[in-house]
Amino acid sequence: MVAVTAGDAEIVRRSRYEPECFAALFDRHYPVIHGYAARRLGRGLADDVAAETFLIAFDRRERYDVSRDDARPWLYGIASNLIARHHRAEVRQYRALARTGTSGAAEGHADAVAGRIDAQAARGPLAAALGGLARGDRDVLLLVAWAQLSLQEAGDALGIPAGTARSRLHRARKKIRAALGETDPTTLGDDT
Repeated sequence: MVAVTAGDAEIVRRSRYEPECFAALFDRHYPVIHGYAARRLGRGLADDVAAETFLIAFDRRERYDVSRDDARPWLYGIASNLIARHHRAEVRQYRALARTGTSGAAEGHADAVAGRIDAQAARGPLAAALGGLARGDRDVLLLVAWAQLSLQEAGDALGIPAGTARSRLHRARKKIRAALGETDPTTLGDDT
């Protein structure tokens, strides 16, 4: 089995001749990929999207560029493509969130408390604004905001140049700020 400290590229490389090594990549990244899919589509579809992301990654591991040690952009790219297939479900999720102001993805008491502490007044308008964004703009915004990818990594995940990712992020943030009536650029992070 591959060492826990091995980098993602080493895990993928070794899994080419020792398929069971791929489990280390799954264990390392499944929770964040699942969480990303759950925030985008809800818990019900997230299980399927996360599982399918790793099935596709396993099937395509021969084509993985092992010069890239971090597999997260690759995995988020696969997940984003799968989420795009569920575009209508994602938009319905945002519209429902906009109407109710509550999240169907929250679980347990701690999440419920955190949800109440969040800026409740902004939830509905934010969800409506997310639902109104073009898919490409929303994908970049959520990869940067939720998955904490850099613009380069988000571009890699979506198969677009970093400059295009930067433009999409800027456009998405501008629309979100307008929807929330904000003019302070620090409220949605740094545009770099």
